[in-house]
Amino acid sequence: MCSRIGYGSCLGLMRVLGIDPGTLVLGYGIVDEGEEGLTLVDCGVLSLPARVSVEKRLSFLYQKLTELITQHQPDDVAIEEPFVARNVRSALAVGRAQAIAMLAAANQGLPVYYYAPTQVKQQVTNYGVSSKEQVQEMVKIQLGLSQFSFPEDATDALAVALCHLRKIHLERLLAKSEGR
Repeated sequence: MCSRIGYGSCLGLMRVLGIDPGTLVLGYGIVDEGEEGLTLVDCGVLSLPARVSVEKRLSFLYQKLTELITQHQPDDVAIEEPFVARNVRSALAVGRAQAIAMLAAANQGLPVYYYAPTQVKQQVTNYGVSSKEQVQEMVKIQLGLSQFSFPEDATDALAVALCHLRKIHLERLLAKSEGR
């Protein structure tokens, strides 16, 4: 009998929920890694119109993320950190959505990991300043998909999940080589 509710602890798999935060559009992607390789479980976007108050949008995001976590039982949650350039308002909005994602994961007892956009691109494409099209193509290839027509935010969330799985894989290899 499994001591943990998480999917991977019972089946020898790792399931990761990747999140590309935003208050207008939040992308999510769920990926399994197991003996057969990588498998796309689910992906999409959560969104409400801009005319809906930010409080209602954040409540909606929290509710939907909690439902996704309950339904899919990920082992880890990986969240892309906001890219802060010159638009402070935009960064603040993304930070709010990131906090909601963190709260949804924490309330389900899940560990949360954070990745900068350049780190995600580096792990997924081997080039830290890849274009959106390059990231999309590598996500498609790594997940073994012949057809790929997901929204950009969902693709970004899948890339975050893949980045986390690559990091975990590397940590396992390093631990093995050090005899841990």
